[in-house]
Amino acid sequence: MQIGLGATPFGGRPMTLALVQANRDSSNKVEEGKSVDKWQLYRDLCEAKSMFPLNDRALAVLSALLSFYPDNELSDENGLVVFPSNKQLSLRAHGMPGTSLRRNLTALINAGLILRRDSPNGKRYAHKSRAGDIEEAFGLSLAPLLTRANEIAQAAEEVRFEASQLKRTRERISLQRRDISKLIEVAVEEGVEGDWGNLWKRFRAVVDVLPRRASIIELEVILSNLEAIRADVDNLLIKLDNVQNMDANEHQNGQQHTESKSESYFELEPALERKQREVQPKMKNVEPARGYPLGLILKACPDILDYAAEDIASWRDLMKTAAKVRGFLGISPSAYEDALDVLGQENAAVVIACILQRSNYINSAGGYLRSLTEKARAGEFSVGSMLIAGLKTNGAIALGRISA
Repeated sequence: MQIGLGATPFGGRPMTLALVQANRDSSNKVEEGKSVDKWQLYRDLCEAKSMFPLNDRALAVLSALLSFYPDNELSDENGLVVFPSNKQLSLRAHGMPGTSLRRNLTALINAGLILRRDSPNGKRYAHKSRAGDIEEAFGLSLAPLLTRANEIAQAAEEVRFEASQLKRTRERISLQRRDISKLIEVAVEEGVEGDWGNLWKRFRAVVDVLPRRASIIELEVILSNLEAIRADVDNLLIKLDNVQNMDANEHQNGQQHTESKSESYFELEPALERKQREVQPKMKNVEPARGYPLGLILKACPDILDYAAEDIASWRDLMKTAAKVRGFLGISPSAYEDALDVLGQENAAVVIACILQRSNYINSAGGYLRSLTEKARAGEFSVGSMLIAGLKTNGAIALGRISA
């Protein structure tokens, strides 16, 4: 079995059967006349580094090695051994320390990308003819790169394809998130019939666990879940289109259409209500909600956390989330504005959070809010009493921990 001179390592470095096989492969598997662009090969290797694996510093050393190869085309005809000293190699590797240089050369050898061709004294040099041609060189052989050029190119293509798929899947997830969020919000704002609260919870349950770095398999599962939610949203909106078409046909036929809403009896005289709001002064004797810790309010009304975009860490977050929940509960804009006028933004947010917590026991959230608003206008409503009732129901803390 012939593997060529200089195939065994110099000094105390051991010889292994893997090195024997690597030397044989580099000698026997190079196709006659084969050549590759060394820098294209290097770019492919940089893209596919995770499949070998290699770190950036090892690739920097390989780039320095390739720079010592005189031609752009790696070819067996031109010789494949480069013989720079460690000092020269370190300079071209951006001043890499000697210990790091040796460690990364070993990493390239272990990855099967270069081989040592050690001289009798371990130095790197070449014998040249009288004409100046290199007859024999001792140093680092780039033959494995030429041998594995097709493998490296294929690995880079696979990495590029996976990166493209990952990017497109992330884009589709982003589009689904945007569409679902805005479609649900507009449906709630326009009072479209449907279980929008449950759809929103399903939506948040999916997007809230979206990892920052996810594999293509994880992203495909998330995308599938979002597509299922989007299909349910579209189905509800299609039903709306059918209802609107039927309404239009009935109107054309001269038929009378009466819309029934859960809180319609509160909207019979909106002009009178607006006039009353203009005449009656805002109440100043409603206790401020900020007198209670935000954490206590969230313990009394934990369900509102499910509707928060991220988390409720401030009063501003609570008020923003309550404004969104208002639509999910079917509270009309006029009832909400009336509550804001009388209660103030903080108190109104707390009241809506409490209504959401007891939504299973309230037939008309809009009507209930109007009733509480009227009590507040008459000075008969206490936010603290409402919170106490919520805390009793949830069994969160004892009453003695509430301080005005």
